[in-house]
Amino acid sequence: MIGKVKPKKFLGQHFLTDLSVARRIADTVDSCPGLPILEVGPGMGVMTQFLAQKERELHVVEIDFESVRYLCEHFPGLEEGIIEDDFLTMRLERTFGGRPFVLTGNYPYNISSQIFFKMLEYKDLIPCCTGMIQKEVAERMAARPGGKTYGILSVLVQAWYDVEYLFTVEPGVFNPPPKVRSAVIRLTRNAVTNLGCDERLFRRVVKTTFNQRRKTLRNNIRPLLSELGIDGEVLLREEIFNLRPEQLSVADFVALTQRLETLRQ
Repeated sequence: MIGKVKPKKFLGQHFLTDLSVARRIADTVDSCPGLPILEVGPGMGVMTQFLAQKERELHVVEIDFESVRYLCEHFPGLEEGIIEDDFLTMRLERTFGGRPFVLTGNYPYNISSQIFFKMLEYKDLIPCCTGMIQKEVAERMAARPGGKTYGILSVLVQAWYDVEYLFTVEPGVFNPPPKVRSAVIRLTRNAVTNLGCDERLFRRVVKTTFNQRRKTLRNNIRPLLSELGIDGEVLLREEIFNLRPEQLSVADFVALTQRLETLRQ
């Protein structure tokens, strides 16, 4: 029988050891009842054991071969649902035959933002996403306009999801303990089905304007206007361009994108 898996630094592994915390995180999927569950980075299955009790179809994706061996040995009933793969390169439409599912996990800190950008690519398949991430990232995702933590991730995620910061988790419940605090979040798809603008351009506008967040929109957006072939001399005189990017709501970014689309045509 394979012993406990040694956490690997290059994979960003911090194994959760507190069963009560693991159960609390697993229970966050109850807000989306009936849907199959995909757990990212199960490690030795501390959350998996509680997710398996939900009596729903459960798949877990793990990139660490040693963890996969451990899971196969200790969760024999789950063997067909254990996927040895890199979540960031998976074709998620194949995971449950094209059916919507809940995404959850104790996400590796070093790729947590990438995980949520991947989620956005499959937002029509993922009506609910829960899990544990670095506290700082959770605060950014839940941030409202006007604060220092409000940024690219805040705008892009909140365009499609309602974000709930559920609770904070201290370093002592992990092996090895991370140097930062953690937090559990829940994302629920909002009612938006279409932003009403070019989504690619929307993402470019958001990323470009936050590139140097201390500067005003006027300074940050000039290079993008040039790329789009837009004469910005008149446009940039408008009051909105005196603002810094963190002062704009999701709706403001949508309206700005719509304006640029009109001028580009």
